Amino acid sequence: MFRQHLCDRPKVYGVNPPLPDVDELEARTVIHASPEELYEFLLDFPGYARYSEYIDRVRQDGEGGPGTGYALQFSWWKLTYTARSEVTGVDPPERIDWRIVKDIDAEGYWGITPTDAPDGVEAATEVVLHIEYDPDSASAGTIDLPRLVSMGWVIEKVKPLVRKEATRIVRRVVDDMEGRHRDVDVEIRTD
Repeated sequence: MFRQHLCDRPKVYGVNPPLPDVDELEARTVIHASPEELYEFLLDFPGYARYSEYIDRVRQDGEGGPGTGYALQFSWWKLTYTARSEVTGVDPPERIDWRIVKDIDAEGYWGITPTDAPDGVEAATEVVLHIEYDPDSASAGTIDLPRLVSMGWVIEKVKPLVRKEATRIVRRVVDDMEGRHRDVDVEIRTD
C-alpha cells in the first residue's frame, strides 16, 4: 500500500503534501546561473557520478525526459548496490521529478526557481534537491550484507551519509555551473 501511495500519487508541482511515515531531506542554495542553464545541466544525470564519493557509475536508458531509467552503482564500506531510478515528470525549466523503482520506496525532485541576482551577477537561481524515502521499505534481501550485519545497522549508518552527500552534490553543481569554487551556504532540512 505504501509503495502505491508513494509512487502513484498525482504530481502537483510544488504543492505535494509530505508523505506519512517517510524521512525527508532537502538541500537548497542559490546558483549564479539562469533557470534554463541549470535545468539543462541537471538533466545530465550520468554526470552526477563525479559529484558523489559513493556513486561509482551511472548508466542511462533514455533521453533524460519522463520514463528515462538510470542505474546508479553505489559502494560504501563493504557494500555495493545498484539503485534503479526513473524520471517521472519534467516541467522545464522548473522541475525534474524522479523515483527509485526497485528495493526502496523513494522519490524526489530538483526544484529550480529564479531569484534576485546579487550585484555583479547576471542571473541567479534557487535550486532545491528534495528527497523522500521510507527507510523501513528496504529489506535485508536487497543488499548482500556481511555476516552479523543487520539492515537496521546499515540504515542508521547511511542516514547521515545521505545528508552529507546531498550537501556535497549541491556544492559541486554550484562549482561546475559557475566555473569556479565559491563558498556557498547549503541549507539542509530533514524531517
